[in-house]
Amino acid sequence: MALTRFSVPPLHTVTRTLAAVAMGRTAPDLVITGARILSTYTELIHSGREIWIKSGRIAAVKPAGTFQKTKGGKTEIYDVAGGILAPGLVDPHIHIESSMMTACAYAEGALLNGTTTIFCDSHEIGNVCDSAGIEWMLADSRQAPLNIFLTVPSTVPATSSHFETAGGDLTAKKIGRLFDQWPEAVALGEKMDFVQVAMGDERSHAILAAALKRGRPVSGHIYGREFVTAGAASGITDTHESIDREIAGDFLENGLWIFLRGGPPTTPWHSLPLAIKAITELGASSKRVCVCTDDRDADDLFLFGLDWVTREAVKHGLTPTTAWSMGSLHPATRYAMDGEIGGLAPARRADIVLLNDELEPQNTWYGGELVVEHHKITPLLDRALSKRYRYPRAAYQTVKIAPKLKLTPAVPTTPVTANTIRTALPGIILFHEKVALNPAPGASWADLFAQHNLCFVSVIERHGKNGKVAHGLLKDFNLRQGAVGSSVGHDAHNIILAGTNEADMQLALKTIKAMRGGVCVVRDGKVIAKIALPVAGLLSDQRATIVAAESTALKQAWSATGCTLPYMGFNLIPLSVIPEIRITDKGLVTVPGMQILPLFEVASAGKS
Repeated sequence: MALTRFSVPPLHTVTRTLAAVAMGRTAPDLVITGARILSTYTELIHSGREIWIKSGRIAAVKPAGTFQKTKGGKTEIYDVAGGILAPGLVDPHIHIESSMMTACAYAEGALLNGTTTIFCDSHEIGNVCDSAGIEWMLADSRQAPLNIFLTVPSTVPATSSHFETAGGDLTAKKIGRLFDQWPEAVALGEKMDFVQVAMGDERSHAILAAALKRGRPVSGHIYGREFVTAGAASGITDTHESIDREIAGDFLENGLWIFLRGGPPTTPWHSLPLAIKAITELGASSKRVCVCTDDRDADDLFLFGLDWVTREAVKHGLTPTTAWSMGSLHPATRYAMDGEIGGLAPARRADIVLLNDELEPQNTWYGGELVVEHHKITPLLDRALSKRYRYPRAAYQTVKIAPKLKLTPAVPTTPVTANTIRTALPGIILFHEKVALNPAPGASWADLFAQHNLCFVSVIERHGKNGKVAHGLLKDFNLRQGAVGSSVGHDAHNIILAGTNEADMQLALKTIKAMRGGVCVVRDGKVIAKIALPVAGLLSDQRATIVAAESTALKQAWSATGCTLPYMGFNLIPLSVIPEIRITDKGLVTVPGMQILPLFEVASAGKS
């Protein structure tokens, strides 16, 4: 880690020192006293305790008042006045890019929420910039004041080039090299092509083998109970896609860890309330259950961090100690790091959170350094956050759009059946709906849109490979006027636009190109809101607070358009591994059938 003030020495170099502190022969650097201790090992809360810290690690947990500072002694004493001390949270599955921030910037929101370790799957930047992008993100992570580990992206691109055009292609060989050269690469990221895995696709299983032969755990991404057993048989040992209690139970019975995904209730990510019923109703043990955030945009990172997810677990029936353990010790154990993080015991990193009785973080110590106090970052952390990693020039040159693109299809002049994409909350699954269009002579798209609650959707290839644009129609998206656009169209991260007219969609595309990537809302020829994402078309290079404010303004403008899917759900419309239908730069794609459909089919005689 570049920020040496936050570096914690390897355990094997300090065992004699820690033992000396524990026995009272050497003074600790810091004593946090007057505490209740939340033990993730016993799931009990012990009152009247203090923690002795030396060289960024815990040396001992003692009864409060045991340490007596001598005159002239340099030990710092911090009295928490009866507050609860708990281990820093460990998020087992996140995507930094979803926050629209760099890793260095992401650390601010994480630490404010008591999260001190994250395991990120950076397949977004991998889809744009191949293994070079992954290495940029790793370099960024090394400079961040946060424990960041990589679960190496496993499905880049998510589907074959027949179905979408991506900027990256992470082969088994490239993935093996990342494992071999970067010690932070600790697991294989979510295997999104679960259908191909179940069907024995050679490339998919070669990538699994690259992790398994190195002893790395494999993360999954499985929709549909019929695919669970085949995924487990292929070596997958965790998943965050538990959308209800039944499939959560299936995952546990098949030997998988499950990460209960908690997200803002208005987004597609909040599957925890249903999946947690595997514990509260079916009686499953929580021992192989964690909580995770998965995706957070910038402002939601501050409001709905992993601490919020643990409180949601309590709200839905778990004890506070079990919920916090599922957010700290359990994910640490899943990645075989429970001797380093996830609990308050000797030898562990001094990553500690001060909580109130509602499990709301007040202070955070990262490696024994106070980085958040009274829910505000300290000057020490502020200085560190001001020294962010700078991405290379190539990262700012990823939006390469062909000129003079037509973004909307011509109005049909005869009766046709349109293959439309029907949206519905929560928005992860999209539905294939055939709509009969019977245009009157001289009809406009506005007439047809009004009859069926439709709008345009287009995906534009932006990696400079073929200049393709695909046209589609969204049903029930409820966009009434203007256009919205984003360069974060999962997973190939081509540009996705939705709109009611060509002119506003063209302005949205022009705006995204000028920003070198980003998201915007357009109405009546004016840009109403935007966020510039010049790093790979995915990330801002600004501080977290700036990106969060821009995100809040964007979401307000987004809601004003009437769009029923939030921004993150909109970005999933091109994700061609989730049922039932998607649109990529190659056209409309059915899932899991993986067939490309035409937008219009000639209406059969005698049918309306």
